[in-house]
Amino acid sequence: MPGHDKQVFRADCASRPILDQIADKWSMLILAVLCAQPLRFNAIKRRLEGITQKALTQALRRLERNGIVARRVIPVSPVAVEYSVTPLGRTLQQPFAALYGWTVDHLPDIEQAQRDFDRRKNG
Repeated sequence: MPGHDKQVFRADCASRPILDQIADKWSMLILAVLCAQPLRFNAIKRRLEGITQKALTQALRRLERNGIVARRVIPVSPVAVEYSVTPLGRTLQQPFAALYGWTVDHLPDIEQAQRDFDRRKNG
């Protein structure tokens, strides 16, 4: 990574857990869902097919702890909780959009590479 401190390659670098989280598929998908509008837990879960309650809870807690997502308790009966993207979290929109665009643009190439690999491996 040109221009970045090589400290990121060290095992004790503080950026590693953050990189691990923001590169996590659930974190990226949660942020994509929440960028449109704040949502309650179950609404997020319904939008993200395949995520478990435990995985969603853990991801939201990590995102909240890192200042990327905000949690707001809504004092209604029963009590509800709403999640939204913070200004810090919004700074991830552009890099995530670029990564998503790259994935879509190169999906045929990736699928062909996978078929070629599988053919060589099983061949």
